[in-house]
Amino acid sequence: MSHIFDWIFSQYNGVPTHIVVLESISVFFALLSVWFSKRENILVYPTGIIATAIAVYILLVYGLLGDMLINAYYFVMSMFGWYIWTRKVDDTHFIPITVINQKDKKWGVFLFFGAILLVVIVYIIFDKFDNWTAYVDTFTTAIFFVGMWLMAKKKLENWIFWILGDLISVPLYLYKGLVFSSFQYLLFTIIAIYGYQAWKKNLNKSPQALLK
Repeated sequence: MSHIFDWIFSQYNGVPTHIVVLESISVFFALLSVWFSKRENILVYPTGIIATAIAVYILLVYGLLGDMLINAYYFVMSMFGWYIWTRKVDDTHFIPITVINQKDKKWGVFLFFGAILLVVIVYIIFDKFDNWTAYVDTFTTAIFFVGMWLMAKKKLENWIFWILGDLISVPLYLYKGLVFSSFQYLLFTIIAIYGYQAWKKNLNKSPQALLK
């Protein structure tokens, strides 16, 4: 067991202490955010805002421009989602969980390819297509763009995109040396699976409270 811990912390040799501390804080609030999302709890958004604001800075330092952009996008979409989730369908019920329709599918396709185009342009401008991780980062960014948008709209299928993106991100972050973040995405995957199951049970049910 000690060898495992030695290997984990060896990944942080030469990394500034403030980066390690900030990454830990970001991971903690990101996990809280995903947990609150699973519970259909409005606190998903304030915790997510804290996590993404910190992540933008860290990812900029590490040169993961695609993930940096998506965290900035998360920040904006968290504001949008916060607004959508707090809308009411009547005096006592909030917007329910629903499944995607044809319009959502068209917007999803547009967001996916739009995100790929945006990240490719950024990588070309900053000349960052120098490693296979850049191509994987571009793909996962597009997946997460769609997932975050669907979550903000309370669509069940958002979890499918999170699960796929999380599974790809685990080895990506491990390869980049961000061990805590890699472990975070592993936990995200597990929570997302349970999140899908929990949301499916509440499909089309309008909640009376958003703090659960």
